Amino acid sequence: MTTVTVAAYQPFQRMTDLRDLDPISLPELIGAAEMLTRVDRKYVVPRAALGALAGRLATTQAGNRTRALEIDGSREFGYRSTYWDTADLASFRGAGQKRRRRFKVRTRTYLDSGASYLEVKTRGPRGTTVKNRIEHPEILDTRLDPVAVAYVDGLLADALVPDVAAAELVPTLITRYRRTTLATTAPGVPATRATIDTDLEWHAPGGTHLTLPDLVIVETKGTTSPSVVDRALWRMGHRPVRVSKYGTGLRAVRPELPDLKWHRVLHEHFLAA
Repeated sequence: MTTVTVAAYQPFQRMTDLRDLDPISLPELIGAAEMLTRVDRKYVVPRAALGALAGRLATTQAGNRTRALEIDGSREFGYRSTYWDTADLASFRGAGQKRRRRFKVRTRTYLDSGASYLEVKTRGPRGTTVKNRIEHPEILDTRLDPVAVAYVDGLLADALVPDVAAAELVPTLITRYRRTTLATTAPGVPATRATIDTDLEWHAPGGTHLTLPDLVIVETKGTTSPSVVDRALWRMGHRPVRVSKYGTGLRAVRPELPDLKWHRVLHEHFLAA
Protein backbone atom coordinates (compact mmCIF):
# COMPACT_ATOMS: atom_id res chain seq x y z
CA MET A 1 0.00 0.00 0.00
CA THR A 2 1.28 3.44 -0.94
CA THR A 3 0.87 6.32 1.51
CA VAL A 4 0.77 9.95 0.41
CA THR A 5 0.79 12.81 2.89
CA VAL A 6 0.33 16.35 1.59
CA ALA A 7 2.18 18.78 3.91
CA ALA A 8 3.67 17.83 7.23
CA TYR A 9 1.20 16.10 9.52
CA GLN A 10 0.27 17.98 12.65
CA PRO A 11 -1.54 16.33 15.57
CA PHE A 12 -5.18 17.35 15.71
CA GLN A 13 -5.67 20.63 17.52
CA ARG A 14 -9.03 21.69 18.81
CA MET A 15 -10.56 24.58 16.83
CA THR A 16 -10.69 26.79 19.92
CA ASP A 17 -11.96 29.85 18.02
CA LEU A 18 -15.21 28.05 17.27
CA ARG A 19 -15.80 27.64 20.98
CA ASP A 20 -16.67 31.32 21.07
CA LEU A 21 -19.91 30.48 19.30
CA ASP A 22 -23.00 29.66 21.31
CA PRO A 23 -23.88 25.95 21.45
CA ILE A 24 -26.86 24.23 19.83
CA SER A 25 -28.09 20.78 20.87
CA LEU A 26 -28.68 17.94 18.41
CA PRO A 27 -32.52 18.06 18.77
CA GLU A 28 -32.42 21.83 18.17
CA LEU A 29 -30.20 21.37 15.12
CA ILE A 30 -32.49 18.73 13.63
CA GLY A 31 -35.53 20.88 14.25
CA ALA A 32 -33.97 24.04 12.85
CA ALA A 33 -31.91 22.84 9.90
CA GLU A 34 -32.16 19.14 9.13
CA MET A 35 -31.89 19.94 5.39
CA LEU A 36 -32.11 16.43 3.95
CA THR A 37 -33.24 18.12 0.71
CA ARG A 38 -30.92 21.04 0.09
CA VAL A 39 -28.53 23.04 -2.06
CA ASP A 40 -24.88 22.43 -1.23
CA ARG A 41 -21.89 24.74 -1.66
CA LYS A 42 -18.40 23.44 -0.94
CA TYR A 43 -15.12 25.20 -0.22
CA VAL A 44 -11.51 24.04 0.21
CA VAL A 45 -9.94 26.36 2.79
CA PRO A 46 -6.51 26.44 4.49
CA ARG A 47 -6.80 25.23 8.04
CA ALA A 48 -5.06 28.41 9.15
CA ALA A 49 -8.07 30.43 7.93
CA LEU A 50 -10.50 28.88 10.44
CA GLY A 51 -9.70 31.46 13.11
CA ALA A 52 -10.69 34.33 10.83
CA LEU A 53 -13.86 32.51 9.78
CA ALA A 54 -14.85 31.86 13.38
CA GLY A 55 -14.25 35.50 14.22
CA ARG A 56 -16.60 36.65 11.46
CA LEU A 57 -19.29 34.18 12.50
CA ALA A 58 -19.04 35.16 16.18
CA THR A 59 -19.98 38.74 15.28
CA THR A 60 -23.75 39.06 15.22
CA GLN A 61 -25.02 41.34 12.45
CA ALA A 62 -28.64 42.29 11.73
CA GLY A 63 -29.92 39.45 13.93
CA ASN A 64 -27.75 36.74 12.35
CA ARG A 65 -26.78 34.02 14.79
CA THR A 66 -24.38 31.12 14.32
CA ARG A 67 -24.22 28.27 16.83
CA ALA A 68 -22.06 25.13 16.99
CA LEU A 69 -23.43 21.64 17.61
CA GLU A 70 -22.42 20.49 21.08
CA ILE A 71 -22.98 17.00 22.52
CA ASP A 72 -21.76 16.11 26.01
CA GLY A 73 -19.40 19.09 25.95
CA SER A 74 -17.80 18.15 22.59
CA ARG A 75 -17.99 20.10 19.34
CA GLU A 76 -15.85 17.91 17.08
CA PHE A 77 -16.81 14.39 16.10
CA GLY A 78 -15.03 11.64 14.18
CA TYR A 79 -16.60 10.16 11.05
CA ARG A 80 -15.75 7.11 8.94
CA SER A 81 -17.54 6.52 5.64
CA THR A 82 -17.33 3.62 3.20
CA TYR A 83 -18.51 4.36 -0.35
CA TRP A 84 -20.08 1.67 -2.52
CA ASP A 85 -19.97 1.72 -6.31
CA THR A 86 -20.32 -0.53 -9.33
CA ALA A 87 -17.34 -2.32 -10.86
CA ASP A 88 -17.20 0.32 -13.60
CA LEU A 89 -17.63 3.17 -11.07
CA ALA A 90 -21.05 4.41 -12.17
CA SER A 91 -21.39 6.61 -9.07
CA PHE A 92 -17.95 8.19 -9.57
CA ARG A 93 -18.49 8.81 -13.27
CA GLY A 94 -22.06 10.00 -12.84
CA ALA A 95 -20.95 12.69 -10.39
CA GLY A 96 -17.88 13.67 -12.40
CA GLN A 97 -19.83 13.93 -15.65
CA LYS A 98 -22.81 15.67 -13.98
CA ARG A 99 -25.35 13.09 -15.08
CA ARG A 100 -28.93 13.86 -14.13
CA ARG A 101 -29.59 10.42 -12.59
CA ARG A 102 -26.47 10.18 -10.48
CA PHE A 103 -26.35 8.56 -7.05
CA LYS A 104 -24.13 7.92 -4.06
CA VAL A 105 -24.28 5.03 -1.58
CA ARG A 106 -22.28 4.92 1.64
CA THR A 107 -22.21 3.57 5.16
CA ARG A 108 -21.32 6.21 7.75
CA THR A 109 -20.10 5.52 11.27
CA TYR A 110 -19.98 8.16 13.99
CA LEU A 111 -16.80 7.15 15.77
CA ASP A 112 -17.55 8.89 19.07
CA SER A 113 -20.94 7.23 19.59
CA GLY A 114 -20.58 4.10 17.47
CA ALA A 115 -23.84 4.82 15.63
CA SER A 116 -23.87 3.75 12.00
CA TYR A 117 -26.16 4.50 9.05
CA LEU A 118 -26.70 3.42 5.48
CA GLU A 119 -27.17 6.51 3.30
CA VAL A 120 -28.30 7.02 -0.29
CA LYS A 121 -28.00 10.36 -2.08
CA THR A 122 -29.83 11.14 -5.30
CA ARG A 123 -30.73 14.26 -7.27
CA GLY A 124 -33.97 16.10 -6.68
CA PRO A 125 -35.64 18.90 -8.64
CA ARG A 126 -33.69 22.03 -9.59
CA GLY A 127 -30.33 20.56 -8.66
CA THR A 128 -31.14 19.76 -5.03
CA THR A 129 -29.53 16.87 -3.16
CA VAL A 130 -31.89 14.34 -1.55
CA LYS A 131 -30.44 12.17 1.21
CA ASN A 132 -32.22 9.16 2.69
CA ARG A 133 -30.79 7.00 5.44
CA ILE A 134 -31.58 4.24 7.89
CA GLU A 135 -29.77 3.11 11.00
CA HIS A 136 -27.73 0.07 9.99
CA PRO A 137 -24.65 -1.68 11.42
CA GLU A 138 -21.39 -0.83 9.68
CA ILE A 139 -20.89 -3.24 6.77
CA LEU A 140 -17.46 -4.84 6.92
CA ASP A 141 -18.06 -7.38 4.13
CA THR A 142 -17.38 -6.82 0.43
CA ARG A 143 -21.10 -6.89 -0.43
CA LEU A 144 -24.19 -5.24 0.96
CA ASP A 145 -26.44 -7.45 3.09
CA PRO A 146 -30.03 -8.24 2.02
CA VAL A 147 -31.57 -5.44 4.13
CA ALA A 148 -29.21 -2.90 2.60
CA VAL A 149 -29.77 -4.25 -0.92
CA ALA A 150 -33.53 -3.90 -0.63
CA TYR A 151 -33.26 -0.37 0.79
CA VAL A 152 -30.80 0.88 -1.84
CA ASP A 153 -32.62 -0.74 -4.76
CA GLY A 154 -35.89 0.86 -3.68
CA LEU A 155 -34.44 4.37 -3.47
CA LEU A 156 -32.54 4.09 -6.75
CA ALA A 157 -35.70 2.91 -8.48
CA ASP A 158 -37.68 5.82 -7.02
CA ALA A 159 -35.00 8.23 -8.30
CA LEU A 160 -35.07 6.58 -11.77
CA VAL A 161 -31.37 5.66 -11.60
CA PRO A 162 -30.87 3.15 -14.44
CA ASP A 163 -28.87 -0.06 -14.63
CA VAL A 164 -27.58 -0.19 -11.03
CA ALA A 165 -28.18 -3.27 -8.87
CA ALA A 166 -27.35 -2.83 -5.19
CA ALA A 167 -26.29 -6.48 -4.87
CA GLU A 168 -23.40 -5.77 -7.26
CA LEU A 169 -22.01 -2.74 -5.41
CA VAL A 170 -18.55 -3.07 -3.86
CA PRO A 171 -16.61 -0.87 -1.39
CA THR A 172 -14.33 1.48 -3.33
CA LEU A 173 -13.21 4.18 -0.87
CA ILE A 174 -12.98 4.78 2.88
CA THR A 175 -12.81 8.31 4.29
CA ARG A 176 -12.09 9.58 7.80
CA TYR A 177 -12.29 13.12 9.18
CA ARG A 178 -13.41 15.19 12.14
CA ARG A 179 -16.45 17.44 11.81
CA THR A 180 -17.82 20.56 13.46
CA THR A 181 -21.42 21.41 12.54
CA LEU A 182 -22.83 24.94 12.58
CA ALA A 183 -26.41 26.22 12.41
CA THR A 184 -27.05 29.77 11.22
CA THR A 185 -30.27 31.72 11.61
CA ALA A 186 -31.42 35.17 10.55
CA PRO A 187 -34.79 36.94 10.84
CA GLY A 188 -37.24 35.87 8.16
CA VAL A 189 -34.79 33.44 6.55
CA PRO A 190 -34.86 29.59 6.78
CA ALA A 191 -32.16 28.19 9.04
CA THR A 192 -29.12 26.76 7.26
CA ARG A 193 -26.40 24.34 8.25
CA ALA A 194 -22.67 24.19 7.59
CA THR A 195 -20.04 21.56 8.28
CA ILE A 196 -16.30 22.05 8.79
CA ASP A 197 -14.25 18.91 8.14
CA THR A 198 -10.64 18.59 9.30
CA ASP A 199 -8.01 15.80 9.55
CA LEU A 200 -9.05 14.59 6.11
CA GLU A 201 -8.03 11.04 5.11
CA TRP A 202 -8.84 8.80 2.14
CA HIS A 203 -8.03 5.13 1.71
CA ALA A 204 -8.66 2.95 -1.32
CA PRO A 205 -8.97 -0.70 -0.18
CA GLY A 206 -5.65 -2.28 -1.09
CA GLY A 207 -4.35 1.00 -2.48
CA THR A 208 -3.14 4.49 -1.63
CA HIS A 209 -3.73 6.33 1.64
CA LEU A 210 -3.95 10.13 1.35
CA THR A 211 -4.05 12.70 4.17
CA LEU A 212 -4.54 16.47 3.87
CA PRO A 213 -3.88 17.83 7.39
CA ASP A 214 -3.48 21.47 6.33
CA LEU A 215 -6.73 21.73 4.39
CA VAL A 216 -10.36 21.95 5.48
CA ILE A 217 -13.54 21.24 3.52
CA VAL A 218 -16.41 23.57 4.43
CA GLU A 219 -19.85 22.70 3.12
CA THR A 220 -22.95 24.86 3.45
CA LYS A 221 -26.34 23.19 3.19
CA GLY A 222 -29.39 25.34 2.73
CA THR A 223 -31.61 27.04 0.19
CA THR A 224 -30.66 28.72 -3.08
CA SER A 225 -29.92 31.92 -1.12
CA PRO A 226 -26.36 32.18 0.28
CA SER A 227 -26.04 31.61 4.02
CA VAL A 228 -24.19 33.61 6.66
CA VAL A 229 -21.27 31.17 6.32
CA ASP A 230 -21.22 31.54 2.52
CA ARG A 231 -21.05 35.32 2.78
CA ALA A 232 -18.31 35.16 5.41
CA LEU A 233 -16.21 32.91 3.18
CA TRP A 234 -16.80 35.15 0.16
CA ARG A 235 -15.59 38.17 2.11
CA MET A 236 -12.45 36.21 2.95
CA GLY A 237 -11.84 35.55 -0.76
CA HIS A 238 -13.01 31.92 -0.90
CA ARG A 239 -15.46 30.82 -3.57
CA PRO A 240 -17.36 27.55 -4.01
CA VAL A 241 -15.44 24.80 -5.79
CA ARG A 242 -16.25 21.45 -7.33
CA VAL A 243 -15.10 18.97 -4.73
CA SER A 244 -16.48 15.64 -3.60
CA LYS A 245 -15.04 13.57 -0.78
CA TYR A 246 -15.86 10.52 -2.85
CA GLY A 247 -15.23 11.62 -6.41
CA THR A 248 -12.22 13.86 -5.86
CA GLY A 249 -10.80 11.57 -3.19
CA LEU A 250 -11.12 8.44 -5.34
CA ARG A 251 -9.38 10.13 -8.26
CA ALA A 252 -6.60 11.35 -5.94
CA VAL A 253 -5.80 7.84 -4.69
CA ARG A 254 -6.32 6.14 -8.06
CA PRO A 255 -4.22 8.03 -10.65
CA GLU A 256 -5.44 5.88 -13.53
CA LEU A 257 -8.89 7.51 -13.29
CA PRO A 258 -9.83 10.67 -15.24
CA ASP A 259 -9.95 14.07 -13.50
CA LEU A 260 -13.48 14.74 -14.80
CA LYS A 261 -14.98 17.95 -13.35
CA TRP A 262 -12.53 17.99 -10.42
CA HIS A 263 -9.43 18.88 -12.45
CA ARG A 264 -8.84 22.29 -10.88
CA VAL A 265 -9.31 21.36 -7.23
CA LEU A 266 -7.35 18.14 -7.71
CA HIS A 267 -4.28 19.88 -9.07
CA GLU A 268 -4.47 22.93 -6.78
CA HIS A 269 -5.02 21.01 -3.55
CA PHE A 270 -5.20 17.20 -3.63
CA LEU A 271 -2.23 16.54 -5.91
CA ALA A 272 -0.22 19.60 -4.94
CA ALA A 273 2.63 17.48 -3.61
